Amino acid sequence: MSKVIVHIDLNAFFARAEEIKDPSLEGKPVAIGHDGRRGIVSTCSYEARKYGVHSAMPMFQAKELCPHLIIKPGDYPYYQSLSHQFIKFVKSYTPLVEQASVDECFADFTNVIKGEKDVYAFFKNLQSDLFKKTKFLAKMGSDYQKPMGLTIIRKRDIPSILYPLPIGNMFGIGKKTAPRLEKIGIRTIGDFAIRANKDDIEVKAILGKFFYVLKDWINGLGNDEIDLEPWDPKSIGNSTTLMRDMNRYEDIRPHFVELAKEVSKRAKQEGKMGNTIQITVKEAGTNGNYRSHNKSVTLSNPFNDEETLMRYVDKLYESNFTGLTIRLVGVTLQNLVDIKEATIQMSLFDYEKHIEESATKLLINELNRKMKKPLLMRASEVKKDGNH
Repeated sequence: MSKVIVHIDLNAFFARAEEIKDPSLEGKPVAIGHDGRRGIVSTCSYEARKYGVHSAMPMFQAKELCPHLIIKPGDYPYYQSLSHQFIKFVKSYTPLVEQASVDECFADFTNVIKGEKDVYAFFKNLQSDLFKKTKFLAKMGSDYQKPMGLTIIRKRDIPSILYPLPIGNMFGIGKKTAPRLEKIGIRTIGDFAIRANKDDIEVKAILGKFFYVLKDWINGLGNDEIDLEPWDPKSIGNSTTLMRDMNRYEDIRPHFVELAKEVSKRAKQEGKMGNTIQITVKEAGTNGNYRSHNKSVTLSNPFNDEETLMRYVDKLYESNFTGLTIRLVGVTLQNLVDIKEATIQMSLFDYEKHIEESATKLLINELNRKMKKPLLMRASEVKKDGNH
């Protein structure tokens, strides 16, 4: 018997989480993200999608398409707790679960469905059980049918189910790669399969070493081993679209400051530190075109404070993008580790200094609490301008 690997993906996860928290939102167009012209849609409900709203869209455009759009800023610790419930539910059926992201996983059901006469009915019941226990709708198998879709794909079904789909729908083909493949006549997954199986030179040139991985996948030869290591995000980032094109850093920098604050806040909420800072800018080009650029720097010790983030954001920007006309900026903290693990990675001097500063701050906070006035602070917190 071949292995039965199931891909389970929750529908509009963040938006649905907000509906669970506030049932009055059900059936209404909801978007997750920041309001205003600089905000970006993180995700949205199916009701919002009916108006043309989609992920990564500037929020002001989303509101133009759907004037009665309900905007929620995002409650990531809450989403994480619901994600734990989702994975726990799947593990109640099989212990062989690989979490791929906050709202999706791969699970090995090979042994679970042995003896099942109607496999389709089994998985439909699993979907219903998930909704009863967590209030989440799930699509299983692929995006082929949604919402509440269930697609069973056997190796023999690949040509009839997958081949007619657009090449951009193929897992592993990104938004930048799909147009390049389309330019050489590959418009569907079937077109790719034909040319990949002939070891087409043009296709190899575009995909590089990843060509052979995709060739195996399209022939049903992908890896069917479930990775049981706990899922752990490796980066936390945010971006924002500027209200207009800007080329002076004094105008652009406040937007970086807000992004650094948000990234730092999320990292602390999730108990993470990272040692790589990446900034993204979208440069305004001719004819309304924009080009994205990324630059990063890696430090020896991990961190999650906004001061360190901004110190290196400033350096990266001033070293690489001064004078460019910019429309979008982003900040990402990468190579994340748990705070406990990060502490172990620190040098002895750094660790002792960290402990000393933490103990001092706790003592000062306790004294100020007893005096009911914030009269004391550390010398390092005294402003140089003499205001304190």
